[in-house]
Amino acid sequence: MNTSGSPDAAMPPPVLAAGAAAATRRRRVVAALPVLAALLLVPAAHATPFDDSFWKHWGDGRAEVAGYDLVYKRYGEERTGTAVSIFVTETFSEEARVKADPGRHAASDEFPVMKLNLMQDFPTGIYDYHLMTSSFITLTERLGRPAGSAAKLTFSSQEWCGHVWHQLTPEPDAVRAQMRSYFDGEADQDLTLRYPEDGILEDNLLFWARGLAAPFLEPGETVTVPLLRSVETVRLRHVPQEWETVTLERRTAPESVTVPAGTFETEVVTARTSGGRTWTLNVENAPARRLIRWNRSDGVTAQLVKSERIPYWQMNGNRFQEDLSRIGLSPRPPRTP
Repeated sequence: MNTSGSPDAAMPPPVLAAGAAAATRRRRVVAALPVLAALLLVPAAHATPFDDSFWKHWGDGRAEVAGYDLVYKRYGEERTGTAVSIFVTETFSEEARVKADPGRHAASDEFPVMKLNLMQDFPTGIYDYHLMTSSFITLTERLGRPAGSAAKLTFSSQEWCGHVWHQLTPEPDAVRAQMRSYFDGEADQDLTLRYPEDGILEDNLLFWARGLAAPFLEPGETVTVPLLRSVETVRLRHVPQEWETVTLERRTAPESVTVPAGTFETEVVTARTSGGRTWTLNVENAPARRLIRWNRSDGVTAQLVKSERIPYWQMNGNRFQEDLSRIGLSPRPPRTP
């Protein structure tokens, strides 16, 4: 039917017999049956979660800042440290691939992202390791990919022997990798990697577990997709940056877990990589969907101590050190390396 208000050029003449009209309708229905059957066989795509309720929670001008007890296996020994995760929405520049300053970029260049800054700190004997991963997920269709895809990722590691830096910049059909390191044989590398249509980044699994990154799964669903090996693994294990596969599962049975922050009913999600690493993550069932605990089979465990939604970027005066207790942490004692 024409809904534009203009005459319908395909309207049948008034003299068309009722029987002929009925036969025509039957032929149209029969012709459409194979198409309808094919459509029924195609699974419905899951809607992204970035709706009004998402923005009511995440668009309030604050960040979710959480402190974790961390166990990190390094040099063959388990190290006890702390981790801090910061989840916050930002306006991003596609051209510059950084947070867009107000009024500096054309509106067509800007799009919303979810940022995760993950800091992991632990001692190794006389000196400490300081790891930071900064990752960005698109909240609208962008960069030739659907919402919930990678927009950028950087990683750095600092310790007394030196420091390393690694950046991934996704493009529609490729991922550009830049690597700088103090290790011989790794010093300066620039690579271009393929980007499979359904490929994901291992460093974005914390987004995925919370339902903030593709692929979006319902409880009980499992999917296997290409996985770009974690830059943290690449840098600390000295292995190539390459694609593997991962089997992602969102379990139906809830699990009650007790961590320093308390006891929570959680959803369990897992990621089993073809490289032999398995992630097990517990996400609270409550609407905030916080990460309560995660475990990596290569020797990393984090357990929630405390979290709060705060405008942390405004809290840089000395008087705010006492506010570390709001995320379960303490100010650094004097003469701490």
